[in-house]
Parts: sequence; structure tokens; C-alpha cells
Amino acid sequence: MLAAWRQPRAILWTTAAVVALGFLIALEIAARHYGLPGPMANQVREVIFAPKSGPLLYAGMALMMVVLTWRQRFIAVGAAIGIDIVFFLVRWALDAKMMFGNGALWVLLAYGVIAVTRRTGAERVLLLKGVGLGLLLVAGRKTGDTWLLITSKTRPMVLDQYLASADHALGNPSWVAGRIVSATGSIGAHVLDYVYIQLAVAAVVVTVYQLRNVAAERRFPGHHLVRTFLVIGLLGPAIYMIFPVVGPIFAYGTGAFGTGGEHLAVANLWPDTPPPIGNPQSMPFDELTPRNCMPSLHTAWATAIFIHSRKGPRILRYAGTFWLIATLGATLGFGYHYGVDIVAGVVFAFTIDAALRALDRGWDRQGIQLVAYGVAVFALLLVSYRYLPMEMAKYPWAFGPLLLLAMASVVYGYMRTTKLWEPKAAPARQPETEPQPELV
Repeated sequence: MLAAWRQPRAILWTTAAVVALGFLIALEIAARHYGLPGPMANQVREVIFAPKSGPLLYAGMALMMVVLTWRQRFIAVGAAIGIDIVFFLVRWALDAKMMFGNGALWVLLAYGVIAVTRRTGAERVLLLKGVGLGLLLVAGRKTGDTWLLITSKTRPMVLDQYLASADHALGNPSWVAGRIVSATGSIGAHVLDYVYIQLAVAAVVVTVYQLRNVAAERRFPGHHLVRTFLVIGLLGPAIYMIFPVVGPIFAYGTGAFGTGGEHLAVANLWPDTPPPIGNPQSMPFDELTPRNCMPSLHTAWATAIFIHSRKGPRILRYAGTFWLIATLGATLGFGYHYGVDIVAGVVFAFTIDAALRALDRGWDRQGIQLVAYGVAVFALLLVSYRYLPMEMAKYPWAFGPLLLLAMASVVYGYMRTTKLWEPKAAPARQPETEPQPELV
């Protein structure tokens, strides 16, 4: 037993678990400092009270169920729905907030208890991995919410004017998309809004396909979408702290849904009037609006869904493409992001997925070069947005193509390198035949 714990993989997982727990505790303390519950308290609260997102909890349960048999899956779904019906009736009787999802969380926790008390050996490990995967997806959402709170409290100055100037190099796409979404009316806005807020559910659909053979093979694949999704969500907020930005609808508009931000906006320009080219400077903003624009993590997550859906059937590939396009339309069309955020988000996603693939297969020269190049391009983008926005605005014919070329080079490098990593199909061996005697 002791020898097993000395194995590098066991040490790695133990270290990762300790770091993750410490990180959650640190976020909990930080949130409490500002008088609000942190990610752990919010998650415990949802055992009884109405969850923030019922679909997310059911998506987490769906991830856990990849390790179960079909009979166990039917039992899990039935139990979750039954528990939710009871909660629904109680909330209806008490006139409380209505939301489903408690049943899915109860089932997740129940299988964690079953794994510890009723399973042994490899069966226990597999079930714990499934439960952990589902809970990680939910915890990632809670962690992200706390991160956003911290960015708004600790970064009073924002850099929106720099990005608005740099965005001239791309033709101010948020202003263009905003006018297009407004022209489509409520139907287009509702479709894009649903795509935007249910991104995690789309990720689960792709992941469930990737993990469809886990129950039969009794093991998880080395690399799948949830890993990329979680790492994007873990590292992205750290960039928010370095490059705090609130977005066009807040800095140049009336705030999301017409509320908030107007008293601190540069001017009410979005989406009708592109921002003028001037001398950008940091500006103060309120302590409520998250500084969550650079990079666009919604773009990064949608890009990851697109990448991982490429190996699926046609309908999954079409769905991945649709989700990416719709997410881009929502992030720009609702005024949540600038065009330069989107470029950075794409580079961010491809670099992280490349690093995780390289980690899974073992680092080699190609993997190190690809990840180093992606990191260098991402850093160069941030430096350019901060220190060259005026030049980018004055010479869009030069900097616009350069931005797109830099993004495309990372995408091309990823596609080229990962294709080399794919196992080559060996040619079928021809059966040996004995020479036939010549006929005279």
C-alpha cells in the first residue's frame, strides 16, 4: 500500500487535491472578507435551498453516470427526479424560490458515500473519479463566481479605453454585432442568451460522448474536454487580475439589461456609435461589475467544445460549430466583450488544450515548442493591447491582419502538431504465398 502511494501518479493526484482544497479555502476566506459566502458555502447551501443553476447540477450528474451501468443510470435519474419533485412541492407550498437540481446534487453525494462504504479496489476508484468529475464541474462554476467578486472588489481601475482603441484594428466588431443582434429582435437575443448561459451543459454533451466507453473499459481516457474546461476556468481569472476590463456595454453603454454602469461609463455609445480614437487611460469603475473580459473565457470554452467535438459524429461536429458561432455572436452582440478579447480567448484555449495533450502523452520537443509559442503569442497580445492601442487604432490595415494572423498561426500549429501525435494506422500485412511452379 505504501509503495503505491510513492508512485508518481499517486503523488501527483494527492498534490493536486491538496492544492485544489487549499485554493477553495483561500477563496472562501476572501469571499467572507467581503461579507459574502464563498464557493464551498454556496455549494453546501444548495443541498437544501434552491440552486443557482439546475441544468448545471444535472450536467454534473450526467458526467458521474458515465461510470455506471445502464440499470444504475436509470435508478440515479429516477431518484434525482423524485427528490426534485418533493422539493418542488415543498417550495410551492411555502411560496419559496423555485428551481430544480437538488435531486441531482443529492444523487452525486450519495454515490460518493456508496463509493467509500460499499465499493473496494478499482471499482471504488472508478466511482470516486466519476463523482469527483461531476462535483468538479459544479465547483468550477462556484469558484468562478467568487473569482468575479474578487476582481470587482480588488481592481477599482479598468483598462477598457485601451481595448476600445485597440479594437479599431478589427473594425469594432462588438458595435457591429450589437446592431445586428438588435435588428434580429427578441427571438435572436433569446437564442443567443440561452447558448451563452448554458455553455457548461454543451460541454457535458461532448464530454459524455468522449467518455461513453468508460463503464465498459473501467477507466477514463487520458484527455477529455472537462480537463480543458476546468483549467481554462482556473487560469483565466488570474489574467482578469492583471488586465481588468468590464466590457463595452458597461464602459460605453448603459450596463447589461439597461441597469448599472451608466454613471461610470465613458459615454453612452454602444452599439450605435463606435468609440472615438483618443488617448486611452485607466478609469475607475464600481465594485459590483466583474472585470471578466480579457481574455473572453466564454470564447475559450466554446473553442474547447469545438476542438473536442471534431472527433465525434456529424451531428456533434455541427453542434460544436453552432455553439462556437452562437457564443461569438452573444459575447460580441450583447456587448460583453471586445473583438480583441475574442482573439485572445481563442489563443488561450488552443494553448491550454495543447499543454494538456502534451502532458497526457508525455512532453516532447514538439509539445514544448507549441505551448511556448502559444504562451508567447498570448503575452504579446496583452502587451500590444496595453502599450500599442493608439498605433493599432491609427493603422488598422496593418494591425488587424497581424492580430488575425497571430491567432491563425497558433491554430495552425495546434492542428499540425496534434495531427503528428495521432497514432498512425499500420498497413495490413499481406499473407505470404508460396511460389507456384511454372507451367511448361
